[in-house]
Amino acid sequence: MVQGSRVLLRKYGNFIDHLRFMVKGGAGGMGLPRLGGEGGKGGDVLMVAKHGVSMKDVKEKYTHKRFTGGAGDNSSVRSLKGSSGLHCQVDVPVGITITTDNGLKIGELDKDGAELQVARGGYGGGFRSNFLPTKGQKRIIRLDLKLIADVGLVGFPNAGKSSLLSKVSHAKPQIADYPFTTMRPELGKIMYSDFKQISVADLPGLIEGAHINRGMGHKFLKHIERTKQLLFVVDVGGFQLSFKTQFRTAFETVQLLLLELELYKEELLDKPVLLAVNKMDVPGAEEKFAELVKQLENPQDYLHILPEELVPERQITFRQIIPVSVVSGQGIEELTHYIRRSLDEQAELEIQETAQKKTAKPP
Repeated sequence: MVQGSRVLLRKYGNFIDHLRFMVKGGAGGMGLPRLGGEGGKGGDVLMVAKHGVSMKDVKEKYTHKRFTGGAGDNSSVRSLKGSSGLHCQVDVPVGITITTDNGLKIGELDKDGAELQVARGGYGGGFRSNFLPTKGQKRIIRLDLKLIADVGLVGFPNAGKSSLLSKVSHAKPQIADYPFTTMRPELGKIMYSDFKQISVADLPGLIEGAHINRGMGHKFLKHIERTKQLLFVVDVGGFQLSFKTQFRTAFETVQLLLLELELYKEELLDKPVLLAVNKMDVPGAEEKFAELVKQLENPQDYLHILPEELVPERQITFRQIIPVSVVSGQGIEELTHYIRRSLDEQAELEIQETAQKKTAKPP
């Protein structure tokens, strides 16, 4: 266990990151022509973000997969203005993006208590509609969960991301000596001695071509969009997915990770990034690490070793490069320290930028 900090790891069994539902607003009520009465409006269907709710909870609670707002009351002699139908409220996790079945974005729910109308209730009948009501909006929607975490672990299969978390936490995620062990996200929290908590998302490994949805593809990449920072994890000895694929050095691995993120969404590279170089316990690791650092200091001198189509257009400067070993424990304490320092620096910068905007005078 790392002194001064520990990691609590929660593995999601049967992890679910998207759901599909039919939503329909309630129908409006009938108007009353002879007295000019107006029918009540139909109820809306609302999605409300709630902390503590998971996609699995939503799936198990709403097995019918259909949500309908209440119908508006008809106008009557006793009540010329019909009452509105009840809204249908659905509690969903924080971090949800909601789209129509054909991909049109309806909105996002990023904060606890945030509310989004996904189906509008119909209008009650009145003078303008010849006292005839309208039906509620009906459509198929898709709920996509993008994890919200302070740090997202990024690496090719078997880079040691799960092992790294396991080492500092004594947790026991599924780990094996073959690629693609992590097939669903794992969420953890680094707990520091002063009670500071940092959330970490360990995500399924990328493969070359992930940006075009090969392998886990977009299923992986969408989750790192909502992390504050990234932690690249690479094997100091390089990486080879299988005997059919080409071996990549640690430097080439870094470049290919950059390329996948760049081609999927270049803004991901605007996030602060740290680099953990794993498996420093193997023979020759120190020399390979020194070579990697040299290559990353002057990447333009070494990019020629990659085919032109595999060279990212953009290079980044890692906030810190930390050599680690999940076997010997080397660098684990330093890694948790640098993660916290980087996040603290980012938070301070955001505070300063907010203060500058408030004090800036309009032109």
